Amino acid sequence: MFRFLPPPILGTLVTGLFFINTVFWASVLFFFVLIKFMIPIHRWRNACSRILTFIATHWIDGNSLIVQLTQKIHWDVRGFTDQLSPDQSYLMVVNHRSWSDIFILQHVFNRRIPFLKFFLKKELIWVPILGLAWWALDFPFMKRYSRSFLEKHPELRGKDLETTRKACEKFKTFPVTVINFPEGTRFNSAKHQAQNSPYRNLLLPRAGGTAFVLSCMGEFLSSILDVTIVYPKKAVPPTFWDMLSGRVSDIIVQVNYLPLPDNVSGKNYVEDDDYRNQSQDWVNQVWSRKDQQMDAILTEFKGDRQQHTRIITLEAL
Repeated sequence: MFRFLPPPILGTLVTGLFFINTVFWASVLFFFVLIKFMIPIHRWRNACSRILTFIATHWIDGNSLIVQLTQKIHWDVRGFTDQLSPDQSYLMVVNHRSWSDIFILQHVFNRRIPFLKFFLKKELIWVPILGLAWWALDFPFMKRYSRSFLEKHPELRGKDLETTRKACEKFKTFPVTVINFPEGTRFNSAKHQAQNSPYRNLLLPRAGGTAFVLSCMGEFLSSILDVTIVYPKKAVPPTFWDMLSGRVSDIIVQVNYLPLPDNVSGKNYVEDDDYRNQSQDWVNQVWSRKDQQMDAILTEFKGDRQQHTRIITLEAL
């Protein structure tokens, strides 16, 4: 019945339900955060981290249930196989269209692979409730510097990559899925034109984050998951509010499995020119295939909606 409410009312209702779900699980989570903070014993903190991840997994379950009850979304998830395992570690590279992307990834992959962690802008640590939760769950916070700023302060060059290295050391403790958005920001037409991007559907990718994770964690990773998110009915990427208010009706998620590049462990992306160039070439190749795949998906969807025979409903996910 909620699905037929007017969009502003539905969006407000779903936002409220998300808030209640978040506050409930955050209250449980913060209890163990306090224990983790007060007892500086390595094994104990590792045990607390597992409990915190368990709690966060149930928070995602709650968000998915809310959307299941309030939204009518057709999900087309392609490329899933029984290779996925919650006991193996993955690097996931994803295009970035909307704030909805995070929810989509959590919803589709929750419990199928290890808990998803991604790099956050340092300013997001101040987000009420979520900022502290991300910190407790060992999400890495990074401060990005502009090129002009680094020219004035060269001593800060490479600081963001050093943050990546420290985060990756924590990720080696137990299985994890590290998400990287190589575009570094959400796609829109203005950014696309400003970059003069050679890709029709994507911004220019940056190889630094991906290369650094591979360098630090290559021997611990099972494979690379190349994930492409497409909102086929939206010429302009939808906002998270669009999703909450029922304005997103179709979501396509394509999953490709990529082998790990050879001889990447221990490489220095900052100082090794060859490795840096090879990494950028590799990411560019992935992005070129992703762009072609997005074109094919959009052409298929526009050609005949009825040909989509692999729709997976929210109830099935």
